[in-house]
Amino acid sequence: MTVHGFDYRMAQESWKMETEETGCQPPEGPILCSNNCGFFGSATTMNLCSQCYRNVLSKQTKAAEAAAAISAVHSQTTALERQHKILKVEPEGSAQPSVSLATSSSSDVKPLGSSVPPSKPNRCNLCNKRVGLTGFKCRCGGLFCSLHRYNDKHNCSFDYKSAGREAISKANPIIKADKIEKI
Repeated sequence: MTVHGFDYRMAQESWKMETEETGCQPPEGPILCSNNCGFFGSATTMNLCSQCYRNVLSKQTKAAEAAAAISAVHSQTTALERQHKILKVEPEGSAQPSVSLATSSSSDVKPLGSSVPPSKPNRCNLCNKRVGLTGFKCRCGGLFCSLHRYNDKHNCSFDYKSAGREAISKANPIIKADKIEKI
């Protein structure tokens, strides 16, 4: 059948050939979410609706993060155990230095529960304004907003004068010539 120069039968045949070559078939109808939440799902999201799919992905990422954290803690504990074993080996001649090493290393070991500091929200140390990614870290160790970032605005404890002197002395070493020329 031809209408205005367009052959519909030929278009249908080409569509059939394309679907046979690629293996793509149009969906027969709407698919309900496999979690039975009442919304429609999609084949690209494992027959889940967008909300259920997002929940599944977040659970998977949380599980992966937990596994990574557990492996990191495990590697830290094995490293500490290796250090502890190395420090326990005593030289045959003197037992006193190894005891002092063992006591100094035991103060460095932290329990697993307190090894992760609690995350503090990014807030200005003076006005308590939330700064987010736009916060400025000062050399004194504080985090400040755009108004309090300069050292004269927040009573900075960092000594810029001595730091500048040290930087200049490291960058420009003193070169002195010999007082007497050797012949």
